[in-house]
Amino acid sequence: MSNLHLIDHPLVQHKLTLMRRKDASTSTFRTLLNELSSLMAYEVTRDMPLQDVQIETPLEPMTGRMIDGKKLVLVSILRAGNGILEGMLSVVPGARVGHIGLYRDPATLQAVEYYFKMPGDMAERDIIVVDPMLATGNSAIAAIDRLKRLKPKTIKFVCLLTCPEGIAALQLAHPDVPIYTAAIDRQLNDHGYILPGLGDAGDRIFGTR
Repeated sequence: MSNLHLIDHPLVQHKLTLMRRKDASTSTFRTLLNELSSLMAYEVTRDMPLQDVQIETPLEPMTGRMIDGKKLVLVSILRAGNGILEGMLSVVPGARVGHIGLYRDPATLQAVEYYFKMPGDMAERDIIVVDPMLATGNSAIAAIDRLKRLKPKTIKFVCLLTCPEGIAALQLAHPDVPIYTAAIDRQLNDHGYILPGLGDAGDRIFGTR
């Protein structure tokens, strides 16, 4: 479990609890998700490499340290992953963005790909895959399988919620990929939803049913 990172900062936990409430409006849910994603971004990018740069303050020249955000790619698993993007981009605005379209077959719960668009030169980049829920793990596994064909430098996976079943599946398939999450919930139900969870993240973000 060394590659599992639980982000338990009080502000993260507070906002997540507000999001879980069934009476939270679409607008409230979206706002909280944006704020929570920004907070999580600080932890997820904690080990990003820095480079020395020469700048001038109002008083004198100095050597400062900066990250190269242009080498980072945030990959959203559509559609719900887009809810996390804005908050993450507010912290690392120079990051590139990729999208993977996956839907879950209702009979098999397996992920089916319908869209894939990435920036160029992926072999030089660090990837952060974002999806609000790591439930069965099938979508995350399929997305990372596809991304590994591009041979990026590193891959991380970020979600709001997960459960023991999802963690086990993803770690079995991709033990080298760190998982960052704000909560580890109890279990999956028979339909592959996390309990107690927060419902369907995509529907709650976009106000659909």
